[in-house]
Amino acid sequence: MLYRIFEPIFSEHAFYNLFRYISFRSGGAFFTSLIISFIFGPKIIAFLKSKQSFGQPIREDGPKSHLETKQGTPTMGGIIIIFSMLFSLLIWTNLTNYYVRVIVFIIISFSLIGFVDDYLKLTHRNSKGVSNRKKFLLQLIFSFIAVLWLRSIFPNEVANNLYLPIFKDLVFDLGLFYIPFAMIVIIGSSNAVNLTDGLDGLATIPIMIAAASFALICYLAGNIFYADYLHLPYIEGAGEVTIIASAIVGSLLGFLWFNAPPAKIFMGDTGSLSLGAILGSFSLISKNEITLAIIGGIFVLEALSVIIQVYSFKITGKRVFRMAPIHHHFEQKGWPEATIVIRFWIISIILAIIGLTTLKIR
Repeated sequence: MLYRIFEPIFSEHAFYNLFRYISFRSGGAFFTSLIISFIFGPKIIAFLKSKQSFGQPIREDGPKSHLETKQGTPTMGGIIIIFSMLFSLLIWTNLTNYYVRVIVFIIISFSLIGFVDDYLKLTHRNSKGVSNRKKFLLQLIFSFIAVLWLRSIFPNEVANNLYLPIFKDLVFDLGLFYIPFAMIVIIGSSNAVNLTDGLDGLATIPIMIAAASFALICYLAGNIFYADYLHLPYIEGAGEVTIIASAIVGSLLGFLWFNAPPAKIFMGDTGSLSLGAILGSFSLISKNEITLAIIGGIFVLEALSVIIQVYSFKITGKRVFRMAPIHHHFEQKGWPEATIVIRFWIISIILAIIGLTTLKIR
């Protein structure tokens, strides 16, 4: 919004010209979403607590300690994140940028799926919510719309391409198969982040790290000089996504203030499904889908642990892990919650550094 207001007078004054720069607006987006989280967070938490007599339903088959320490904690904390993020985007992004519009669509659509899921869990007072089949169908519909929209924006020479990290000339033209592939990226990322959100602060920091990493990646991909130097596909307009990623980091940092152990509120599916889908869209826009799997390795690990557990039990009748997702496995082994969370944070930082390093190796 500010970009459009000051655009006609960029050249008239040095101060107004600042709004031309992605770096300046990214900083503004970060602090705006952070401040909004701090201001409205307590009010939203108080409201949600007044409406949720029993708080987020706790899995009966989960760790017994959760029934004692987390019972009664309100959920739907993703409202804080989504509200502060969207408020920041309205102020700092160039809303005529089509990549921004696609991401706003993903934010709203996937957060609505999560909101309905959280609402049903609360009203039915169990941890089931929307059935997996209905949830997956909605994700398919929304991701299909988003992918078709993105393909209509992409330059023709890169629209269906899959670029592999490290190898600068190894590119696969997936053709029409790019559509289901891109849908898998969005849906897989959404559900992987959702599975990771099981302990206080566990998902928050890895999402922040991934968002910050893709803030840099999208900035580089959207700058023709840096893209050429690093042998990245140049995606005109992708730099604007940096502002969205910065807003996510700010809103999550503000949310972490209330989500730090012992959490005053849980993110819920309202936040995790949407944030995961956004990370997937970042990778698609920057053409770094494989890099997301590296940077978001924690999310991949969590999702794989569930897949392995389910199929192992169906085929052999035995469980590979004491409990899935894998963070519960470590809880069952006696690891303190804080130990699991911090070690997962450390791994996320290491993976982000590895993922970003692949850009230079090309």
